[in-house]
Amino acid sequence: MIEIPSDLHKDLVPLAFLLGTWAGAGVHDFPGSEKCNFGQEVTFSHDGRDFLEYQSHSWVLDKDGNKVRPLESEHGYWRIDAERKLDVVMVRQDGVVEVWYGELAHQKPQIDLATDAVARTAASAPYSGGKRLYGYVKGDLLWAGEKQTPEVSLRPYMSAQLKKVVTPEDVERWAKALPDDLPDDGIAFFK
Repeated sequence: MIEIPSDLHKDLVPLAFLLGTWAGAGVHDFPGSEKCNFGQEVTFSHDGRDFLEYQSHSWVLDKDGNKVRPLESEHGYWRIDAERKLDVVMVRQDGVVEVWYGELAHQKPQIDLATDAVARTAASAPYSGGKRLYGYVKGDLLWAGEKQTPEVSLRPYMSAQLKKVVTPEDVERWAKALPDDLPDDGIAFFK
């Protein structure tokens, strides 16, 4: 279910499907780094201003699905204009800062992004750009990323399927929204 908070900035309504915390798993595979399954938690939040705040943490999973160690962390800000064009600024734990531009597809919750600018610290690994695709599909948030370095052409490197995390506050809000005239026995409700 997509909810639009009453205090969400009007410009962000097309991105309301991203709001909340998402968790799931995916696959990481890029030349020169470990191929692995990973777990991920992503949060899109807002404070009433004209941007979404984005946080992502991922970790390597062992063959039983247990956390082994951190993989990647990102933090950023997402904006959208009246023409459905997005600009995103992100910083990663490894010393990379990126500016992404893209667009929200017409009449569907799908976002295509590509890097426009990349800045790196001296300690960061080689990286020269990327592309990302995000989509809201049957209640899940799916994403796929491509990456390039000076040595490796643009190629897929990470993808994940994330499920919305339901909080106790969500359950309380939904319970308060139920109609007052529900049957007492609960069984009649399902007939």
